[in-house]
Amino acid sequence: MTNDIRLAFAHPEERAEASAGAAPRDRISLRDHVAEVEIGAFQQERGTRQRIRFNVVVEVRPHPAPLQDDVDRILSYDRITESIAAELSAERLNLLETLAERIAERILAEPQAMRVFVRIEKLDRGPGALGVEIVRSRAEAPVRRTAEGGEAVHPLVAYLDNAAIASAGLPAVLDGLVARGLPLVLAVGLPPETPPQTGHRPTQRRIDLLAIEQNGWRLAARDPRCVVVSSRTEIDWAMRHGQTVVWAPSKLVLDAVDGPNSRDPVALALWLAEMLAAARMVVHGDVTLPAGSRVPLERA
Repeated sequence: MTNDIRLAFAHPEERAEASAGAAPRDRISLRDHVAEVEIGAFQQERGTRQRIRFNVVVEVRPHPAPLQDDVDRILSYDRITESIAAELSAERLNLLETLAERIAERILAEPQAMRVFVRIEKLDRGPGALGVEIVRSRAEAPVRRTAEGGEAVHPLVAYLDNAAIASAGLPAVLDGLVARGLPLVLAVGLPPETPPQTGHRPTQRRIDLLAIEQNGWRLAARDPRCVVVSSRTEIDWAMRHGQTVVWAPSKLVLDAVDGPNSRDPVALALWLAEMLAAARMVVHGDVTLPAGSRVPLERA
């Protein structure tokens, strides 16, 4: 059995360890938690209860201060079982996928939770266990507004190529994007000048990211509305305060455990759009659009 196949059926804790970065996070886990519940889309699953098994792994942020043996400073195991119980009691569901999504969302609402693996299996539907497994991270959760009832904010992400940046019509382009009424995040590609070439993939990736940031500053110099930011906190703050964000990608990309493997600037912009749960991504320029996006794409 190949390692990939073995990991596909391994416990979520092993899968979390295998996909961790150079600085893996602490993890807590729930193994083989079984509950009886009515769930399923088929007629024979209605009006009857069946056993469902849950395996959950949560990656948590480092503790900023000594624990002092204080349960209030950690993410308790009870929060996992309570999340499961709350979603099972909320309403009858047809799909394990829906249940897994809701449990993951509830767990990621905990301040310490950064990434969660949820595996759910039906134990009574066949000779083996039938199930689903999902992985969700805090990076995929939408930014939350601090006013107006706490509703989700889904920004507009726009990719501008060098022709759009240099165009005399740039202010009008930005006017049109701002007029859509959504928080605006701008992403750019490599500058017209070819960055230094090292022939070494890791260092070239950093050079390319820094070159994209330089191009972002070039855009900011052309319109006073543009504010160059690099961290998720800065992005969230700028969007909440109505600023037009220009994304400097190095910090988020290099710090991300589940970061993008591609160095293509459009793919990086799409990764950002997915991380911010953007309402839409608008692309200015003759570039290839990545396939399989979870964010609606639009050519300008």
